[in-house]
Amino acid sequence: MRSVLFLTVLLVLLSIAGIALQEPKAQSIPNQLSEEEQKAGWKLLFNGKDLSGWTIVDLPDAWTVEEGTLVCTGKGGGMIYAEGVYKNFELKLDFKVSPGGNSGVFLRVWDKNDPVQTGIEVQILDSYGKEKPTRHDCGAIYDVQAPTENAVKPAGEWNTFHIICHDSHITVYLNGKKVNEIDLSRWTEAHRNPDGTPNKFKYPYNQMTRPGYIALQNHGNKIWFRNIKIKPLD
Repeated sequence: MRSVLFLTVLLVLLSIAGIALQEPKAQSIPNQLSEEEQKAGWKLLFNGKDLSGWTIVDLPDAWTVEEGTLVCTGKGGGMIYAEGVYKNFELKLDFKVSPGGNSGVFLRVWDKNDPVQTGIEVQILDSYGKEKPTRHDCGAIYDVQAPTENAVKPAGEWNTFHIICHDSHITVYLNGKKVNEIDLSRWTEAHRNPDGTPNKFKYPYNQMTRPGYIALQNHGNKIWFRNIKIKPLD
């Protein structure tokens, strides 16, 4: 009798253990750094609570915080700038677009009065499903170099950028896939890419190595951001 009871209890415990193993791992809490990230030198740019550390250029009500996300409402246009100036760094952030949504992550902006011409834009766009992405699709260095593949998720789903800037080298990972890698030193002419195609920029991109601001673009569409963090590099 005791052996039967023991076996019954053992089976119940094993069953409970099996269910526990099948449960998904708890997700990390948004807008917080892990101990490993803190030790590695990462810091949060967005606290998930308010707009502390950010400056809005143009319409003040174009950006807000909702349920732990930094939200571009789509009103007006312009930029929101993170506090601080950076040259070499790793930047990570999550973003989610509305259907047809368009935005951008701007790097090294040295003139807030002219961010498009004095900063580097990593494009955000609802370009899910496009077979051959162009210099204007998600993951592109806008108007300069197309992503190698279309790795963006459908509108309404979260995506993750991991962008590494070191002197003239910029690498972009989208949802864990390396989609862009560029050596700015190859861009020696204004309004022209190394392959001979035109671009819209009045400065050769080999000049885009100076320190500058990090900004998010309001392009008139609703976009959500979270987990914005940076690790300065030497």
